[in-house]
Amino acid sequence: MDQLFGHEMTQVEHWLMAGGIFVAWSLVWWMVEKIILGRMKSLASKTSWQFDDLLVKALPAPLNALILVTGLMVAVEFTPITEGQVAVVHKVLMVGLLVAGVYFVDQLLQGFLADLETRRETVKHAHVFLSAILHIVIWSLGFLMVLSSMGISITPILASLGVGSLAVALALQSTLSNLFSGFYLLLDKPVKVGDFIRLDSGEEGYVEAIGWRSTRIRLLPNQILVIPNSKLAEEKIVNYDAPDPEVAVTVQVGVHYDSDLDRVERVTVETARDIQRTVPGAVENHEPNIRFHAFDASSINFAVNLRARRFTDGFLIKHEFIKALRKRYQVENITIPYPTRTVEMAPPPKAAKRKAVKHK
Repeated sequence: MDQLFGHEMTQVEHWLMAGGIFVAWSLVWWMVEKIILGRMKSLASKTSWQFDDLLVKALPAPLNALILVTGLMVAVEFTPITEGQVAVVHKVLMVGLLVAGVYFVDQLLQGFLADLETRRETVKHAHVFLSAILHIVIWSLGFLMVLSSMGISITPILASLGVGSLAVALALQSTLSNLFSGFYLLLDKPVKVGDFIRLDSGEEGYVEAIGWRSTRIRLLPNQILVIPNSKLAEEKIVNYDAPDPEVAVTVQVGVHYDSDLDRVERVTVETARDIQRTVPGAVENHEPNIRFHAFDASSINFAVNLRARRFTDGFLIKHEFIKALRKRYQVENITIPYPTRTVEMAPPPKAAKRKAVKHK
């Protein structure tokens, strides 16, 4: 190099030459990168395959890192440092290149997960959990690879991680149980956010959120019930929104024994049909019906079957139907009897004649 310039180069000249080589190297390869990525982006936009778009999106950062690292590796050969120092710099730069590769893999998989989220409702609800798991796994493996590239044995670390993981798993048994139960709820989807459910313990309400540890249910009195995911996964659940949110609304009615049952049926169905057409939340095209089912102590009982769009709509439908039916029965002189009981009193038995006992 000194013969090329006709005199012995100073350290400053060496550093200036190294800097110039680094800048020239970076500019040339940066322009090449722009041309190649532009071409790849154009080709990727013409395909329906999503992976090539994700690949083009994840490539710029690691490619820039590759250009910088290789430029520094070339430039460092023209610096006035010793061969031992050059070897150390190369090792550090290789670590940087390895970190850039891990970052590329992480961004590629995160992009794939984000794309999957737009197409799968299950992944959408579990996105935060899956994203965190991916980050932890990828960067943990990258950290071990960096240590190995630096000549540090990772066998003791792996052994320590195994023992530590067992201890953590035992200590966090309850937390992990809730975590994986939440993951099961998101994947299997026995319930989902927005569903109206009833628990085996009697509570009922709307599912507000399914988290990592617990599920929040908004009860009808507008209170929030927080239940651990492990408990919910074992609970018997009635989901009123699955598979169809429409539900039957049944109203029990009783009429007097002297009533004309055919007339009762006609009047009741007409009233129920009007309710189905006018009350918000009722299924308009549903044809209501009644079914007589019992001779009770003071009335003949039957069930009126209406239909609501959702479970909570049934409250208003029942409310309006009971008011309308009572008013119609009053007009039609159909009696809804009060509970009565007839008690027949038997005459008291005649007193037995007692023989007088004379005492002397």
